[in-house]
Amino acid sequence: MELNKIYNENCLETMAKMPDCFVDLVVTSPPYDNLREYKGYSFDFEKIAKELFRVVKDGGVIVWVVGDATKDGCESLTSFKQAIYFVEQCGFKLHDTMIYEKETLPLTHRRYEQHFEYMFILVKGKLKTFNGLMEKSIHFGQSKVSAKNSASLNEKGSKQGGKLGKVMTIKEYKLRGNIWEYETGLNGHSKDEIAFKHPAIFPEKLAQEHIHSWSNEGDLVYDCFGGSGTTAKMAHLQKRNWIISELSPEYVKIAEKRLNGYLAQTFLF
Repeated sequence: MELNKIYNENCLETMAKMPDCFVDLVVTSPPYDNLREYKGYSFDFEKIAKELFRVVKDGGVIVWVVGDATKDGCESLTSFKQAIYFVEQCGFKLHDTMIYEKETLPLTHRRYEQHFEYMFILVKGKLKTFNGLMEKSIHFGQSKVSAKNSASLNEKGSKQGGKLGKVMTIKEYKLRGNIWEYETGLNGHSKDEIAFKHPAIFPEKLAQEHIHSWSNEGDLVYDCFGGSGTTAKMAHLQKRNWIISELSPEYVKIAEKRLNGYLAQTFLF
C-alpha cells in the first residue's frame, strides 16, 4: 500500500487495502451528529470502529476527537456511546479521557457556553509508546509533604496511624495534565488560510502534540476522516509516514494544495 498519500474514498475502502496490525497511530475527528455540514456524506461508525481495531498494531493508539450535539435541551451522548462501543464491542482499552479546550463564540441559549470536546485515547492491548509532554512547575523549588504516607488526625485532633509524609522538593518540570487548551481561528488552528475552506478543522498543535505523544519517527499515522490534511501535515513535519482517507473530492483538493509546499519531496521515513 502506498504511504504518504491521500485516498479519495470511504475510509472502509482504504482500510480494506491494509493488512492486519498495519497502523501505529490514528488521529482523527469524525463528522459527529449534525454539528458539521459534510457534503451530505454519512459514515458507518460501527464498521469503521471494528476495522480500526483490525488495522491498528498491538500497543497502537487511536486519538478520537469528538463532541455532542444538543437538541431540545439534551446532549446526544454520541461521544460516550462511541467510546463504550470501542471498548465493549471492539476490544480497545480506554487509556485516557482527555479534554480539548477551545475558544468559542458566545451563543444565546440557557446553558453555559460549550468550551470543549473529548479526546478519547484508545489503546489496542498494552500501550507501546508514550513520549510524555512536560510543562514548567509554577512551584519549582518549593518543598511539600507527600500525602501518600502522611499521618491522619482523629476527631479529637490526635495523630493516628501512618507516618509523616516524605518531604519532597518540587522539580522544575512536571508531566502535563490531560486538559489541553488551544487558540482557534487563523494562527490558532493553522496559518494555512486554505485550511479554513474546510468547515471543521482541528488545531495543528493538537495533532502535533498527539503524534509526538503516541508515536515515534518512522511510524505510520492514519486519519480516516482526513479533511483539510492537518494530521498528514503534522505527521510529515515530525518525520512520520502517513495515510489519510477523505470522501469529498473538494476537501481532497484543499488538502493537496495545503500539503503541496510541505511535500515537495515525498519520501519514506
